[in-house]
Amino acid sequence: MAYIGKNLVGILKEQKTVDTMTGDGSDTTLTLSDTPGSVNNVLVFFDGIRQTPITDYTLMGTTLTFTTAPEASVNVVAISGNWSGVVPKMGSVTSSKIVDGMVMDAHIVTGVASSKLTGALPAISGANLTGIVSDTGITSNASDPTISTNPAGGLGTVWANSTSGEMFVLTDATAGSNVWTNVGSGSGDVQLSFAQGTVSGYTAGGESPPSDVIDKFTFASDANATDVGNLPIARFHPAGTRSRTHGYIAGGSSGGGTGKTEIEKFTFATNANATDVGDLTLGRYHLAGQSSGTHGYSSAGYRVSPGVPNPVNVIDKFSFAADGNATDVGDVFFTRQAGAGHSSTTHGYVSGGEPGNPSHNIIDKFTFSADANSTDVGNLSVARYAAAGQSSQTHGYTSGGQSGSGSNVIDKFTFSADADATDVGDLTAGRHAVAGQSSTTHGYTSGGNAVGNNNIIEKFTFASNANATDVGDLTVGRQYPTGTQH
Repeated sequence: MAYIGKNLVGILKEQKTVDTMTGDGSDTTLTLSDTPGSVNNVLVFFDGIRQTPITDYTLMGTTLTFTTAPEASVNVVAISGNWSGVVPKMGSVTSSKIVDGMVMDAHIVTGVASSKLTGALPAISGANLTGIVSDTGITSNASDPTISTNPAGGLGTVWANSTSGEMFVLTDATAGSNVWTNVGSGSGDVQLSFAQGTVSGYTAGGESPPSDVIDKFTFASDANATDVGNLPIARFHPAGTRSRTHGYIAGGSSGGGTGKTEIEKFTFATNANATDVGDLTLGRYHLAGQSSGTHGYSSAGYRVSPGVPNPVNVIDKFSFAADGNATDVGDVFFTRQAGAGHSSTTHGYVSGGEPGNPSHNIIDKFTFSADANSTDVGNLSVARYAAAGQSSQTHGYTSGGQSGSGSNVIDKFTFSADADATDVGDLTAGRHAVAGQSSTTHGYTSGGNAVGNNNIIEKFTFASNANATDVGDLTVGRQYPTGTQH
């Protein structure tokens, strides 16, 4: 007889597993005692009638699931064949044997070695990437950033100076007055000098008679000033300084030859009166004011002690962070009164003044980084006192003053090196006892004395050497006021 398949003995020798259950009309699953591996390796009978795989039942692991629950009392028999996985020889499975889409996440247990990621990688979406820090931009430039760079990336923008190798991070993105913090191997941040403002100039106090008026004028356009508040004490020739949020007025005189010790402040946020927040170490007037980012300074001046007028050399310093008294932190190089005050981002300057008589042309500076005496760093083009001080980001300016008669000279000296000033322009008229203010683009001179008290506000540009122009009036004509800016 011809061979027609496996003989009966061979079939009977194959290991089978039998599982049974009795239907109840609701139970649709039967748990097998072995793992068949495939639904086609299970024979299912309902009361001896064979069921069809996939159509009548499916398999998941060891669980048979019936399409329809066996009716009550139906005898269910499941016969599972022996299953064993096929272990191929090493290297015998080629890519053609792997069905597309069959390598799932579960098959990749420990990830893919970096050595396997070679050649050109396909473009993939980064939507599911985590732990990625957003890059706000790195700019490479041959020079340092400026306070008006205003990068589109905003806070956190990194600037690399390709010439010096220094790195800066934008830590204050206020338009026109950015702060770039030096994070490289160099030193020196790029920030707005606190002797400059972006919004308004202020003229406070004055004489003939002693005044308590605080006037304010805008930097945005040429216009008259408005009266926005009062000092607690009417006085003349105090020192003006500023923090980021407040203007400060220190010292001065209300007449009678005595100097005031009061330090008063007023807010930039609203138009309001000033309040007393502390005292100088010495009561005096005809003093100069300087501003760092954290402190106000009042330097030199004139006092009566006891009963004899004399200039002093004291540099007082007070904190912007909290209201309190000033401390004596050093001496100006040359004892004098009625000098003009200037500030760079790192130093305070005093220019001109007089020790009694005659006028002086000295320019000296002191550092903000430590408490120390000032040093002589240059001379004005004309010796004079009671001039106004202005500051750009790179230069100090001394305008007007008294030099035998009222002077109209605008002197300019650099902050980057110790050097003499040069005459770069003229005020509209010679006058002294004037107040100075600084925006980021212009210097302003207000009030003063030019054959009588004056209410004029003049401005000159920092961009080029040029004469000043008349741009407005104070509310009250007066001499010896002080100036500051927001």
